[in-house]
Amino acid sequence: MKRVISPLIALALLSVSSIFAVAQDSESNAPIPPPSIFSSEHKGRFNGESISYKAIAGETYLRDLDGEPKASIFTFSYLKKTTKNAQTRPVTFVWNGGPGSASTWLHMGGYGPKRIVVPSDATHPGLPPYDIKDAPETLLDITDLVFIDPVGTGFSRALGEYEGKAFWGLYEDAQSMAEFIRTWLTDNNRWNAPKFIIGESYGTTRAAAVTKILEQEMDISVSGLLFVSQALDYQGSSPYIRDNLIAHITYLPTMAATALYHGKITPVPESKEDFIQAAREFATNELLPALFKGSTISDQEFKNVAERLSYFTGLDKAYIEQVNLRVQGFRFAKQLLREQGRAVGLLDGRYVRDGIDDVSADVDADAGSEAISAAYKAALMVHMRSNLGVNWDRQYLSPADPELSPNWRYRTSPDGSSYEPVYVNTAHDLSEAMRANPYLGVFVASGYYDLVTPFFDAEYTLNRHEIPKQRVQYEYYEGGHMMYVNEAERVQLLDDSRRFMQQQLSK
Repeated sequence: MKRVISPLIALALLSVSSIFAVAQDSESNAPIPPPSIFSSEHKGRFNGESISYKAIAGETYLRDLDGEPKASIFTFSYLKKTTKNAQTRPVTFVWNGGPGSASTWLHMGGYGPKRIVVPSDATHPGLPPYDIKDAPETLLDITDLVFIDPVGTGFSRALGEYEGKAFWGLYEDAQSMAEFIRTWLTDNNRWNAPKFIIGESYGTTRAAAVTKILEQEMDISVSGLLFVSQALDYQGSSPYIRDNLIAHITYLPTMAATALYHGKITPVPESKEDFIQAAREFATNELLPALFKGSTISDQEFKNVAERLSYFTGLDKAYIEQVNLRVQGFRFAKQLLREQGRAVGLLDGRYVRDGIDDVSADVDADAGSEAISAAYKAALMVHMRSNLGVNWDRQYLSPADPELSPNWRYRTSPDGSSYEPVYVNTAHDLSEAMRANPYLGVFVASGYYDLVTPFFDAEYTLNRHEIPKQRVQYEYYEGGHMMYVNEAERVQLLDDSRRFMQQQLSK
C-alpha cells in the first residue's frame, strides 16, 4: 500500500527536523569549557631525597592566532614543591611514540614515580591484579616531569573547528608539541628553567623535529635530549623494504645478540660484548660489500659470507643461501626458533610466542607487546583514579583514536607540489638544532634485543648527518625496545639518565 503523508504531518516533521538541525549546530558551536585539571599532593623518596610534590593531571589548550582553542593536550605533571629557585628548576618533557602512542609506557614503566611490575625475564606477567609499586629511582630529585599525550591519544583531543587530522603528521605533530612546550613554560613561569626532552621510538623522531622548532623558531634553548630506542632515519629500521641493503647491516648485530640469548650461537663466545662487536665489524666490512656486489660476487666470497652470516644469526646455512644473504629482520624473528614452532618478539627478542601458522615467513603478532600491554594499561588506569584523582567520563585512548594511523601524514611537501617519497628522517633537524645550540647534548639508550629500532641503526644514524659525535652518549641494556621492563636495566637507565642530565646542568 502506498503511504500518504498529510501536509500537516509533513509540516510537523519538517519543524522537528529543523529544530534538531539547529540543536546539532548549536552543540557544535557550544562554548568550549575551561580545561579540566586534577591536582593532588604527594610525598616520596627519590634517589635518597625526601620530596613533597604536586601531581597535576589535566588539559592545556593550544590556541590559534585568534586566541581560539584548537587542541586539548592532556599531561601528567609531577612538580616538586619548593620555594627556592622554583622558576629555574629543571623540567623534563616526556612522550612515547607510535605515532599514536600515549605516554603510558615511559610513565608507568620508565620515568614516572609509580611503576608497573612485570617479570624481568621476559615471561608473561599473568592475570590481574598486577603489582604497582613506588619508583624511588626516578628523576624527581633533579627535575620536574611532564608526561605528554599528543592529540588523538589519551585524553588529548582536537577542539572547536579543528579536526584531529590537523595534528596528525610528521611536522604537524612536531609543531603542536613545540607549541605545547611554549604554552606550558608560559603558564608555569618556567622560561628560564633548564629543559630536557625524553622520547621513545617515534618519540625520538618527534623530539628531533620539535627541538629544531624550539631552537630556531621559538628561541627556546634545550639542555638535553634523551632518546630511548632511537628512530630518526627510518632507512636503517625498515627491514621489510626489499631493496633496502642498509637494514640488512643495521639489523645484523641485534639478530646476533638475540640468537646468542636463545642459545643458537655455536661455539658460545666468551664475551657477549666482543661477539656483538665482531658482528658489527662483519656487517660493515664483509656483509655490506657482498650485498653491494649483488650477482657479481664470486662463488667463494658468497660461500664465505654465508658461513659467517649463518654463525652470527644462528640460522641454517641453507636458509642463508636461499635468501641470497638477505636475512630480513622481521622474518628472522620467525625463523630463529621455527623448529620449536615459536617466534621471538620484535619489540623485545627475549620474548617468545607460539604462533598459529608455523610455516609462514613472518610473525603474526608481537610476543612482547601481547605480554605486557594489558598490565601497563591497567596500571595507568588505577594510578589515574586511585592516586591522581582523575575521575572523568572521557575515554582514555590507548591505543589511539582509530582514525589516527590511516590519516597520519608523512609527506613533507605541500599538497599539489611535486613530491618523491623518501624514508622518514629527522636526523637533519637534530643536526641543525645542535648547531643552533652548541651546548645541546644527546643521550641514546638502546636495548640489545630490539628488532624494531636496532642499536646499530642508532650508531649508524647518529654517526652520519653531520651530528657532532662528541656530544652524543650511547648506553646499552639487557632488554628490547622497552628495556625498562627488565628491573635491573630500568634502574640502570634511570641512573644513566640522571648522570647525563647532571652533566648537562653543569655546563
